[in-house]
Amino acid sequence: MTEAGTRSGLAGSFFENYGKAVGNLHGWADGDEFYVNYVGHPMQGSVAGFLWVQNDRSYRSAEFGRNRRYWRSRLRAAAFAWAYSEQFEIGIFSEASIGAIQATYPQQGFVDHVITPAFGLAWMIGEDVVDKYLIERIERATPNKYARMLARSALNPSRTFASVLQGNAPWNRGSRPGILSYAPAANRTSSTPGAGVRVPEISDVAGPAPFEFSVTFRRESFGAKGDGVCVGGGGSGAIRMSPSWQLVVDVGGCKMIGLAEDFSGDSLTYMVGPRFRTPDWGGWSADLQFLIGGNKLTEEHLFPQIKAAVDLAQGPQILPAAHALYTEEAATNRVAVSSGGGVNYKLNSALTIRVGELSYQHFCSGALWGRSHPSAVKVSSGVILRIGTW
Repeated sequence: MTEAGTRSGLAGSFFENYGKAVGNLHGWADGDEFYVNYVGHPMQGSVAGFLWVQNDRSYRSAEFGRNRRYWRSRLRAAAFAWAYSEQFEIGIFSEASIGAIQATYPQQGFVDHVITPAFGLAWMIGEDVVDKYLIERIERATPNKYARMLARSALNPSRTFASVLQGNAPWNRGSRPGILSYAPAANRTSSTPGAGVRVPEISDVAGPAPFEFSVTFRRESFGAKGDGVCVGGGGSGAIRMSPSWQLVVDVGGCKMIGLAEDFSGDSLTYMVGPRFRTPDWGGWSADLQFLIGGNKLTEEHLFPQIKAAVDLAQGPQILPAAHALYTEEAATNRVAVSSGGGVNYKLNSALTIRVGELSYQHFCSGALWGRSHPSAVKVSSGVILRIGTW
């Protein structure tokens, strides 16, 4: 309610404004800075996930490791984080309904719908790793309550925030006692509060999982000389059709950087196709894929002098001047094909690292302001969650 844009969006019909906000969704970028979309929103997804964990009686004590309890716990938390994120963005009590934020430029992109839950899951796993292998090590080294308090609170920021929202101490843990009473065993291998009780590791499953979900960071270079660079992320799902073949659905987007002054742009790609996967060589594997789908490339030209004139003529008002008065937008939807491959390293039956992927993408026509981007080279890496192997 402290934002002028939110207050101004409350005027008029609630349902009409809500419909405009939801119907205006398109493209990838939403006008926020890089750190907001790719740091702040993953933390938001992680906080939502940890709120679920703290209230999940069956799995709240699970710790990071190769065990079913942990990965089931985080999958349940990720599902809640996705539902929470969608409610936050376009739900009945959301940015779209309260203030109709997405009804106007530039808040129309899908970036937060993907990044918040997907990267939020990765953030949760990262904090779990830090908690088990760094924070617990600090606690084994000293019984000092202030050192333990600082380690638990500062090194797991989203878990700390979730604990405060839950009404608990920032350093609260469902997996072990408080900072005063916690007495770690010398070699604790348990994934439950009973220190010293070994939980059997899950056995590795050869070949691809029945279903795989991946989250990747990607960088694309458009044009023969790579003169257009696009940075962003995406997610994909792969269903196993046979021991060597998977059906892949990939959706990703990125924000154009390095454009001329007063220009901005984004790219949204959606593809589907087959992937051939090699047998495992130890923990390593490789794959080749061919995808076909579409790409929407959008660029906008801002005219500062016209904007200044419009602002001067309009004078101080709550509502900003219509964005279209001082900008020109060009967009193209085109058929896209992609071929390439990647290398993976399996950490355990649940988690694989997408070490690297190199793909060539070709786009059918679609010029923007006389400049054509017929092809792109994409480099990406990330994590793969293997479902159905544990």
